[in-house]
Amino acid sequence: MSQNTPNSTPEPTVKVPKVILQTGRFLQSISTSLAATYGQRLFITPLKHKMPKREFHMDEQTEQTQLFVPAFVKSIVVYRYGKSDKKILLAHGWSGRGTQLVKIADHFLKLGYEIISFDAPAHGKATGKTTSMPEFIASIHEIEKQFGTFEFAIGHSLGGMALLNAVREGFQTKKLVTIGAADVITDIILHFTRTLTLKDIVAEKMKAKFDQKFGRDIDYASAHIAAKEVNIPTLIVHDEHDADVPVSCAYAIHNELSNGSIHITKHLGHRRILGKQEVIEKIEGFLIG
Repeated sequence: MSQNTPNSTPEPTVKVPKVILQTGRFLQSISTSLAATYGQRLFITPLKHKMPKREFHMDEQTEQTQLFVPAFVKSIVVYRYGKSDKKILLAHGWSGRGTQLVKIADHFLKLGYEIISFDAPAHGKATGKTTSMPEFIASIHEIEKQFGTFEFAIGHSLGGMALLNAVREGFQTKKLVTIGAADVITDIILHFTRTLTLKDIVAEKMKAKFDQKFGRDIDYASAHIAAKEVNIPTLIVHDEHDADVPVSCAYAIHNELSNGSIHITKHLGHRRILGKQEVIEKIEGFLIG
């Protein structure tokens, strides 16, 4: 991987394969509704990435169990790292896995905490091919029933959005940290369809399909809306040069929190921020400093 210069984009978004772009545009030429159905399927299908070597030790040293989530009749994989009465829940983002926040996990393990993380449905070692944020949220609630209570919770990207919603719905923790969390779901869908070089009407039709599927306006789960009902101390961490989730999302979420703090980094992008020691120490200072 090439070294990023100070003025370069730290982490460009994933390049979409030509066959996917061509298929989407072909379907759109026939019907925007067909393109919306195709886009909807892609939108709920995460990529499973190969685990990098830096995560191997956490994978080897954790106790891993399958946990059935009745709300969606699916199973997830839960990782228990260390043993302690003081527990921290880690929630990965879209196309992530339970070991992705390994640097954060290692840091707090040394401080005497037990780390609980998980592979969400269709992620990591969990079964299935499709999932959605409601399933992330339901997984968090089920983990709390089986493994709680948690001193703190830390979520990256979609994991941060899911934790904000889970806290709004009653998940109990003393403090919360989100890292690179996105915000308005309509905006996420629009960004997704534009990345696929599809017309904006396709995004509108996709959103309508999701609204129908879940029986409500899915923007209800947007992070800044959930934040209005989150009263515990919450730290919003985001990189100014995040190429996947604009930093404006961090400010929008922070503006709605009644007890929020914000920490903006530079040139770390959407994922490298997870392993930066100064960021981890900032999180430690917020949680237990």
